[in-house]
Amino acid sequence: MPDLKRIDLHVHSTGSDGTYTPTQLVALAQESGLGAFALTDHDSISGVREAVYAACGTNVEIVPGLELSCEYQGKEIHMLGFYIDPEDETLQKQLDTFRYLREERNKKMVSLLAAEGFDITYDALLAENPDRIITRGNIAKYLVDHGCVKSRKLVFDRYLGDDCRCFVPRDKISATDAIRLIHDAKGAAFLAHPLRYHMSLENVKKFLFFLKDFGLDGVEAIYTSHQPDDERNLKSIARDADLMISGGSDFHGDNKPQIRMGYGAGKLFVPYEILLPIRNRADRISETSKPNGVD
Repeated sequence: MPDLKRIDLHVHSTGSDGTYTPTQLVALAQESGLGAFALTDHDSISGVREAVYAACGTNVEIVPGLELSCEYQGKEIHMLGFYIDPEDETLQKQLDTFRYLREERNKKMVSLLAAEGFDITYDALLAENPDRIITRGNIAKYLVDHGCVKSRKLVFDRYLGDDCRCFVPRDKISATDAIRLIHDAKGAAFLAHPLRYHMSLENVKKFLFFLKDFGLDGVEAIYTSHQPDDERNLKSIARDADLMISGGSDFHGDNKPQIRMGYGAGKLFVPYEILLPIRNRADRISETSKPNGVD
């Protein structure tokens, strides 16, 4: 039965900081027995068309998505968008702005790393990451691959982690504006990995109820690092707040080798049955966003 299929609603490609192309992700999804996966690159929809094309003729459903970086009370928050319209012009323009701001930030961090004595330039980083949204993960990989630092963890612990000496914060939209942007692009908005924001469970609950008032559709209750109690607690909060749930591995390929697509660290299971209400919600959002007079 379809509702017994395994799916993964949080997957990254070379469109941001993953190491698999969208086409390779489709092949991996087939090998892994996934019924569907959401391509949710950071602030990017560049890989969606390729993934949809690659999935033609397969049993793998592609959920067009993205993961927006946003802000709430000084914290970086991530918002997942599912079934977004990749042709939406407003979204494309906003993502172009995000890309420019991210590039300027990356240039500053690379300059700071070079000042630390590391053999890195922004042009060299671009050459190894063509047509990608470059994140701190890509910079860390470059430093490790070139023998500058022993491990990715060390890069973040000493140089690129929040408040480290080579870290540069970047301008982000608010969490509520991220919801609006996703809805305007005909998608459903879900708060990603809510337990990674260093909030107490009670504050996570308050945050979700706050976002619900601004149209939040759901929360990523099933996630690679969640323990059984975490999942139960988040599902309970979602019921209380009348929010849907999603789930995903946060797969990045070789950049997070301990995480498998569809399986996370080994025990992740996201059932196909949770996808239908998400699709239905996105369909309703799409209907209400049509201009007057359009059938």
